[in-house]
Amino acid sequence: MGQSGSAMRLSATLLVLLHLSMHVVDEGQAVNPSCSCIRFTSTHGKERGTFSSPDYPLPYPRGICTLYTFIAAPHQIVELMFTEFNVFKDDLDCIRGDYIKVYWEVQGPGPPGAINERSAWARTLCGSRADVPPALYSPGPSMVLEFHTSSKISNATGFLGTYSFIDRRLFETEGVRIPGTECDYQFSRSGNRPTHGRLYSPQYPSIYPNNVRCSYHFHARPKDRVKVVFEEVSLQKGDISCLRRADIIKVFDGRDTNAPAIAMLCNEFTGYEVLSTGPALLLQFTANSASPGQGFAATFHFQPPPDSTAADSDRLLKLSFGKAFESLGPEVSATTSSCHQEFNSDGSKHGTLTSPHFPAAYPPNTHCHYEFFGRGKERIRLIFQDFFLYKSTDGSGCTNVDSLQAFVNVDGRLENVATFCGVDLPKPIMSNGPKLMLEFRGTHSSRHSRGFKISYSFVENFGISTGRQLKEFPCAFVYNSSESRNGTFASPNSPGPYPRDTECSYFFHGGQTEKVHLYFTHFDVEGVLPCEAVSASDYVEFSNYMTEDNKYGRYCGQMKEFHVESERNFFKVTFRSNDRLDGTGFKAMYQFLEATDEYQAPIYDKASDTLRLLGELLLLSLATTFLHLYHL
Repeated sequence: MGQSGSAMRLSATLLVLLHLSMHVVDEGQAVNPSCSCIRFTSTHGKERGTFSSPDYPLPYPRGICTLYTFIAAPHQIVELMFTEFNVFKDDLDCIRGDYIKVYWEVQGPGPPGAINERSAWARTLCGSRADVPPALYSPGPSMVLEFHTSSKISNATGFLGTYSFIDRRLFETEGVRIPGTECDYQFSRSGNRPTHGRLYSPQYPSIYPNNVRCSYHFHARPKDRVKVVFEEVSLQKGDISCLRRADIIKVFDGRDTNAPAIAMLCNEFTGYEVLSTGPALLLQFTANSASPGQGFAATFHFQPPPDSTAADSDRLLKLSFGKAFESLGPEVSATTSSCHQEFNSDGSKHGTLTSPHFPAAYPPNTHCHYEFFGRGKERIRLIFQDFFLYKSTDGSGCTNVDSLQAFVNVDGRLENVATFCGVDLPKPIMSNGPKLMLEFRGTHSSRHSRGFKISYSFVENFGISTGRQLKEFPCAFVYNSSESRNGTFASPNSPGPYPRDTECSYFFHGGQTEKVHLYFTHFDVEGVLPCEAVSASDYVEFSNYMTEDNKYGRYCGQMKEFHVESERNFFKVTFRSNDRLDGTGFKAMYQFLEATDEYQAPIYDKASDTLRLLGELLLLSLATTFLHLYHL
């Protein structure tokens, strides 16, 4: 017993308890109390190792119950990773087939890591490798796996995995916890406090508890800004609108929730960045779902006022774009070009940029960079006034010719979202965040190659010019029948391609006896039916409520004109894009009608149809006359 007690006090000990009982574990009860346990190994201080199902890689036995108990030191957590996983799954329910139950809030008498009939499991695993998370982390120093197999015959081979014991202090939030709260923190730039640090959701990298709300308050010096980079966010799987999610991160551009919302984040993503307008920022994490995710890991930086002098341009780029800037390589990141320019919204909210010597020809071997730095919810919008680059006649596209490329930050790296060449005037482009970079390569030129002229602006309305913008959401607009009974609305940046990683909501409020009729005249939203995450589709969806409405499916792809009508006096339209390809979005007209009225095309719509018909008749008449005169 002395040796056993000594082993329990080792920094990390692995116990594997083998239950030879043939009893089936009842659903709703953690472990059958009649199960007998056999301890057959220990690691004696090892920090990592492997574990597997019985008889692996052969099919595992039927009707067994095996417990794997991992116990770390008090300052450590347990990490499990399955390298192979094949556990028989009965239809859609793990409990009806073979399964692994995961426990980490271990309770009851007995040695550390013991579980009994009062223990509650955290999650259940079965199926293939794709059905289990990349890694499991315990919130505390112990984790138990219960592997249960039924009497049903299968050829499933079980699982093979690795375990590690990790110092939990690597995941401590570097702020001051507010007394009397579970997870509210203050971060201030005063005295000798660091200018940067890290923050995490509760229990990260393990799953966060449900029914929790955490606030992270940032206070910089008067002229400084607060930058937060979300390196990893894993809340709930899927691509559902954040308005319908129970677990969300909301970022406010000020001290409290009365400030404008910069971002509303949900689902799963990496490398998302926000920058405050002033010295204060509030990050609020709310989790109310029944199936919590891993949470988030982020960094914060207190940034001094921007300095756009040429000598400090590299420093500003590295500070703002970070690893994304470095990923471009030395040729692109060099700032020695005579035409390198930076545009900061502190200096001016709008202006004009041109290629060298415009409207005269730009010189050969020109290489320019144009960086744009916004703040808060600002997006950079570029509207082309003139565009004429040298291009050979071999029809080789934009490869190896004079070109202008646009880069935005996607998943923590700069990604080329548009390349322009030739003489066609490009449509407007918009960034997906407060930063954008242009790179101009004018290798050849000619006396006719006058280059380009672009109007830029830092906008907060996402290029949406109708409706009343709501500050409670990053991109939301309201349309009231009391203000206008009809009008138009469009996707962000219309008529140009919509920005990536963007969600916008349009709320229509009619009178008590009214309904809403929408007429889409243009629709080009990247995706394929049924517009789900598996096909990486962007989408538009409709609802008679703030929540989900099963009456309407998702809309995506290229569609002809179509109509949608509400069943109530409220109607919600949600547009959501991911970080992949993009389209030109949509244009639509709205009209508030009495609930008993039928939709009628607007007068100007009918007039345009009439003019189009007259034009077609005129062309037909001219063609007939031509054929008659020449006897064809």
